[in-house]
Amino acid sequence: MSRAIGMIEFKTVSAGVTAADLMVKTAAVELIEAQVVCPGKYIALITGDLSAVDASVASAKNHYPEQLIDSFVLGNPHEGIFPAIYGTTHVEHVSALGVLETFDAAAIIVAADVAAKTAEVELIELRIAKGMCGKSYVYLCGEVSAVDAAISRAKESVAGSGMFLDSTVIAHPDEQIIRSII
Repeated sequence: MSRAIGMIEFKTVSAGVTAADLMVKTAAVELIEAQVVCPGKYIALITGDLSAVDASVASAKNHYPEQLIDSFVLGNPHEGIFPAIYGTTHVEHVSALGVLETFDAAAIIVAADVAAKTAEVELIELRIAKGMCGKSYVYLCGEVSAVDAAISRAKESVAGSGMFLDSTVIAHPDEQIIRSII
């Protein structure tokens, strides 16, 4: 069976908490994170077998569609996702820095997964709507061409949903910028 992660993002706390409760009651999944994020939205991140995660996310989406902002299910997420979310990534060298921003929380995780699977890059940080008025961003690094390819593909992956906000690639960023990020 395949490991997966899934997320729901709701406009209101009450719908989000109720949906998260429904998710863990629908199938054998583990609730990794469930919390209020700016500006009063609610997210819940789960893990489990792909079929269980898919069923849980589908159940939450179907029961509360009017309050749903976004959701996703990722089978076999990139191993760099969780260290980037929890700020435990250790980076030695930054040849190029990529930054991608989205309007919501779910889209940034999907974009980060796509970026990390597109080219040889390292996810530095995934900021999920905390203290950002609901926006989210990912920092990643690698060689210039790899970062450029990863950011370009990640941008394409979220642009269709209207959640893409902005992105940049900085070749050989100054040490002061690197220290401020890492």
